[in-house]
Amino acid sequence: MTVAVSAVDLTRFGVAETPLVALDAVAPPGVHLFAKCEWQLPTGSVKDRVAASMVALAQDEGRIADGTRLLESSSGNTGIALARIAALTGTPLTVMVPDNVSRERIELLSAFGAHIEMTPGAEGSNGAVRRAEARAAQTGELMLHQYENPANPAAHEVTTGPEVIRQVAAAGHDRVDAFVASLGTGGTVMGVGRALRRVWPDVTVVAAEPPAGESIAGLRTMADGYIPPVFDPSAIDRKLLVRSRDSIVMTRRLLAEQGLFVGPSSGAAVHAAVKVASRLSPGSVIVTVLPDAGWKYLSTGIFGGSIDEAEARVIDATLW
Repeated sequence: MTVAVSAVDLTRFGVAETPLVALDAVAPPGVHLFAKCEWQLPTGSVKDRVAASMVALAQDEGRIADGTRLLESSSGNTGIALARIAALTGTPLTVMVPDNVSRERIELLSAFGAHIEMTPGAEGSNGAVRRAEARAAQTGELMLHQYENPANPAAHEVTTGPEVIRQVAAAGHDRVDAFVASLGTGGTVMGVGRALRRVWPDVTVVAAEPPAGESIAGLRTMADGYIPPVFDPSAIDRKLLVRSRDSIVMTRRLLAEQGLFVGPSSGAAVHAAVKVASRLSPGSVIVTVLPDAGWKYLSTGIFGGSIDEAEARVIDATLW
């Protein structure tokens, strides 16, 4: 199922175009690697697009009215983005959050006025989803459910993807050879991929995911027992595994070599994009997405100490 979501629906909540930057310092020689700077959205993440899209659709369909209470499961960015919109619209919001998320995320949810219900961290994001679904069935709260809401990939199909097309052309290129995105709900990789394929049918769409048993902020593996209903595996051509260590290494490289203070899901996406780029011919164009900023992860310790220490510190954390 696809949903038509106009650009007006997203600008209704202050979601506007983000820059496309060249990653020349980390790109393999001879190829053109670009990234979308999604931390420049209102709450600092790509999920501002998704939240705006889901709320706009619910408003237009008459599912949000006086007295409506919203509910969502999230360990960070989607909940924060929804909390901002809930505050703007005066709509109560409860967010079910694993109890091992970073401190910054809890503080941001609180700052926007969301009611927070903690779920066992050992259950991860999947546990938060199950508990939110059960609560919604009991209370009647409206769960927009990013994992199954078609407005999620639609947001990227009608905004992120067309932005990439325009910006790549403005940079002097007539094609995108590969698009690489981290695999969370699947919305970004599916939505952008669909938009690019309408213009360039031969573009290779690649999803980056962690190996089973590893946690990287912004990524999930489909081997963890829960496949988001919104995810369509036919929308991607390949999947690449990215270990948490590789994510941290690239996150630090982006800060040191590109001056980009981004989160570990960005490191994972760029790590995968570099691998894809290294296998393409000179002159190829690769685009990826930097989902959020690094300041949401300062308390996790990924930016300090050795790589071994940083990897050990996040092994039991739910960062997405």
